[in-house]
Amino acid sequence: MDTLPIFVRDHAEGQLLPWNRQVEGAEQFGVTLAHVEEVALDRGILPSRYQRNRKALSVTDQLTLFRSSVAVIGCGGLGGYVVEELARLGVGRIVVIDPDVFEEHNLNRQLFSSPDNLGQAKVKAAVTRINAINPAVTLVPFQAAFSPENGAGLLGGCRVAVDALDSIQVRLELAQVCNELKIPLVHGAIAGWFGHVTTQFPGDDTLQNIYHSWKGGKGVEEILGNPSFTPALVASLEVAEVCKLLTGQGTPLRGRQLMIDLFSMEINIIDVCEGTRES
Repeated sequence: MDTLPIFVRDHAEGQLLPWNRQVEGAEQFGVTLAHVEEVALDRGILPSRYQRNRKALSVTDQLTLFRSSVAVIGCGGLGGYVVEELARLGVGRIVVIDPDVFEEHNLNRQLFSSPDNLGQAKVKAAVTRINAINPAVTLVPFQAAFSPENGAGLLGGCRVAVDALDSIQVRLELAQVCNELKIPLVHGAIAGWFGHVTTQFPGDDTLQNIYHSWKGGKGVEEILGNPSFTPALVASLEVAEVCKLLTGQGTPLRGRQLMIDLFSMEINIIDVCEGTRES
């Protein structure tokens, strides 16, 4: 009797499994698209949608991404791009946390917003979008505000958390919860033409060091606003950090803050390692 692994092997084309065959396999064997994807990757066969990843990521790396769970806290300017790029990269499970609905001022920069879904929950729009672009990815939506009280439950089982928030207070709370859960936190922030990215490892005090002089309020973003291009760039850098953390490649921004000035087209890295400890 034919089995799914045999089906995948027999329908691969040059070690690539075309999307139509992935769909056919799911229908024929009564399984999810995600299951077909895992079977293929586990046997060294790459779903064709990821073929342009091959020069940067091995099939083993792709399987690691597929078996990983990443939490994205915030689904607005930064978070929408982060979620979409993680899904296109092939991260298998994405937890998205955001309490808000789309408003008209979101339309200039938030990837999942449109005039038709004004008033719709951002996490609901994320589910619709990801199901459309990569149905093999499982997106877990939570229409809730992150807090120290619910944080452990929301992030449970995730290997990495991504900060796409717009509140410094909640960012600091998220950093603390990640330390308690012993998972790395990729932090990004944007304001006008400017942004920064860093990665806090478990046991580090990175965000506390960055925001040590904060006295309250939402921060400079409230003054400078955000055009369309800043969140797209900073989110992409955050996703690159996540990819490195999950696959064990490259050098993450541990103890370093990448500072972006798009107005002058300058990028600098500064040391924020005070308080950094080996985990």
